[in-house]
Amino acid sequence: QVQLVESGGGLVQPGGSLRLSCVASGRAFSSYAMGWFRQAPGKGREFVAGLSRNGITTDYAESVKGRFAISRDNAKNTVSLQMNSLKPEDTAVYFCAASLTSLYTGYNYWGQGTQVTVSS
Repeated sequence: QVQLVESGGGLVQPGGSLRLSCVASGRAFSSYAMGWFRQAPGKGREFVAGLSRNGITTDYAESVKGRFAISRDNAKNTVSLQMNSLKPEDTAVYFCAASLTSLYTGYNYWGQGTQVTVSS
């Protein structure tokens, strides 16, 4: 089992930046591929970014490529999402997730989410 806690959400103007962080506790953090998902009001949860156990392989949703960057620090049990050039359509609750399978699938562990609002 792993427990995940996100932080770093907030209100930002269009074009601005935010950095989300997720701290993991429990079973060895480096055993998990990590990902970020989001859920906008009235919509389903969607994949945003994923990162392999060793931090080398990444995957991004087309809508965030070139603007968002996922990273991890296995020594500090953290995964981060740097979000630049934010748009109003990025407004959502963002969730950190962990997978014992791969960065593409098998996300069975979830944080409680952090709200990101992009508005002028």
